[in-house]
Amino acid sequence: MESIFIRKARLSDMDTLLQFEQGVITAERPFDKTLRDESIHYYDLHQLLTAQHIRLLVAQCGDEIIGSGYARIETAKPYLKHQRYAYLGFMYVLPAYRGRGVNKMIIDTLTEWATAQRITELRLEVYSDNEPALKAYEKAGFSRHMIEMRMGPKGE
Repeated sequence: MESIFIRKARLSDMDTLLQFEQGVITAERPFDKTLRDESIHYYDLHQLLTAQHIRLLVAQCGDEIIGSGYARIETAKPYLKHQRYAYLGFMYVLPAYRGRGVNKMIIDTLTEWATAQRITELRLEVYSDNEPALKAYEKAGFSRHMIEMRMGPKGE
C-alpha cells in the first residue's frame, strides 16, 4: 500500500479541488434544505490557494490527490480571550480513503501551520445531524461548542 502524505495545494490541483468542492456540497445537501438546488460553489479556490493568511492542503497517495482542507486566520470577537483563530474548512476525503486517518493528518498539519502563526484556537463548523463528521472531528480533538439555530417562514 502506498503511503499518504500531506502537501500545500497548488494551482495545478484546481480541477481536483473543484471536484472535491462538489463532493463537500453533495455530502452536505441532505443536512441543509436552505442550499439552492442548482449548481453552487462554497469556496473561492483561487483565494484559498494564494492568500497569505490561508493554508490549503491536499492529501496525496501516489499520484492521486485524495483529500483537502484549509486553515484561514480570522480576527476573533473582541470579548474572547484569543485575538485570532484558525477557521478550518473544505475538509474532504475521497470515499475510498475514509477511515484511514487522512482527515486527522490534514488537521494535524493545519494545526502545525496555525501554531507557527502563533494561533492557539482552531474552529470549524459542522452540521449538527452529520454524525460521521462530528465523530471524525471529535476523534481529531475537537469538542462540540455551540449549536447555531435557524428558522424559516412558518417554522420551515
